[in-house]
Amino acid sequence: MRIEVLLIILIVLVVLGILLVPWIIKIYNKLVWGRNKVKEIWANIEVQLNRRHELVPNLVSTVKGYAKHEDEVLNDVTEARSRATGAGTPAEKAASEGQLMMGLKSLYAVAEKYPDLKANQNFQDLQKELSGLEDAIQQARTQYNKAVSRYNTFVQSFPQNLIAGFLGFKSEEFYDAPDEANEMKIKM
Repeated sequence: MRIEVLLIILIVLVVLGILLVPWIIKIYNKLVWGRNKVKEIWANIEVQLNRRHELVPNLVSTVKGYAKHEDEVLNDVTEARSRATGAGTPAEKAASEGQLMMGLKSLYAVAEKYPDLKANQNFQDLQKELSGLEDAIQQARTQYNKAVSRYNTFVQSFPQNLIAGFLGFKSEEFYDAPDEANEMKIKM
């Protein structure tokens, strides 16, 4: 009688193993796919932000040529750019990009005082390029936040949350746009 009970228990365990292992593998693969998708789209945001960061020195030097008495604004923008290039997490990026956008807003306010600068073709081209980058950043941010939302929902839903927690998968941070980015888009 004991052997029959042990045999039944063994058969139940084997059947459960046969059913559970593929299910766990499927969940693991979805977790890896989701995490990699979030990283891939985050890389797209960083590419666009780096393009904006590369544009800032050109914009500052163009303004500097016309607005020689505006050193404080120019220095603030340069420092904000340095902080933005060094930020790592989405929350740090959002904060530092907000400061950079405030600095650029001040830079554009300075440009308003100098009609020759506003008419300068190089300045106008840089403004257009920056405006295009803002569109690209906004699109990439939207894609990123959608991917994070899908991934986080999967990671936090039962029963995947048990497997995700056991395997070390954690929710990802959203990238919240600084309010200044939305204001800049309207005014450019």
